[in-house]
Amino acid sequence: MFGLGPMELVLILVIVLIIFGAGRLPEIGSGIGKGIKNFKNSMKDSEQEKIEDKKNDL
Repeated sequence: MFGLGPMELVLILVIVLIIFGAGRLPEIGSGIGKGIKNFKNSMKDSEQEKIEDKKNDL
């Protein structure tokens, strides 16, 4: 994972805690999760549209 070891990940987590505070971390995690879910859904929809276009061309 990008060559990051456990100490680097802990350091990143500490910096994020300092910047955003512990109270906002669940909101940030939720936002990131929703963004990833929307991205996956859009990729899935794009693939389905390509398949349907190929079927219509035949």
